[in-house]
Amino acid sequence: VFSSVTSVLNMSVFKDQFVLEDLIQELQKKIPALRFGPLQSNGHISVQGSFLAIQLLRDFLLLKAKSLSEDKRGESKFHQRPRRRLQQHRLTTETSNFVHGAGGERQVVVLDTDIYHYMRFLFPRTFPVNGDVVISDVADGDVTMVYIESAGSRSDAGQVFRVKKEIENQSLELHNALCKERIYYEKPTRSEKRKYKWACESVKSHFPGVLVIPYDTHIDIIGKPSEIFAFTKEVSN
Repeated sequence: VFSSVTSVLNMSVFKDQFVLEDLIQELQKKIPALRFGPLQSNGHISVQGSFLAIQLLRDFLLLKAKSLSEDKRGESKFHQRPRRRLQQHRLTTETSNFVHGAGGERQVVVLDTDIYHYMRFLFPRTFPVNGDVVISDVADGDVTMVYIESAGSRSDAGQVFRVKKEIENQSLELHNALCKERIYYEKPTRSEKRKYKWACESVKSHFPGVLVIPYDTHIDIIGKPSEIFAFTKEVSN
């Protein structure tokens, strides 16, 4: 059993998109179980922590690198671009417990942000609101970190674990079932946005399993492939 692991990261791959010192501070806040050494001039930095904490760090950086590469490629308008399946990111859970107050525990699950939004939309009971468990989230582009924390004594640790497993199982099912279509505004004016918003709302009642997320430059539509196809066809008409 490895109680502690030390690894060396090459952060230079992010130097064109981020201030490396700021990125490292962000990592320290997101994964406080890790200890970071000084950043070297070549972009290398040593990191020490539990094996599971190192796994969480690795997956988080891989997702961030993947989102950057996708942003560079860009995307065309929806009628020119085929539907794509949502990124199937492997779920990783930070099982190291963080003690809070009277012995509460916290665990972290890394989710694809689109999957997280869809779960909140269609499966809100996956994130229970009660006095036993407190759930919070931190979104960072394509990645959302979900924190599950017991609100009471250590006797609530079992409830935290059950909620974590339910989130993992539900998200894995959705990874295999959902896809996303993106509709770009022809011109990002107020009237154009209102037109697309009205078009989406007018057909939304026929597709209760479709999630519509508006942004400044486009609209993301998430759901099962057959429903996405029918939805976008009606909106385009």
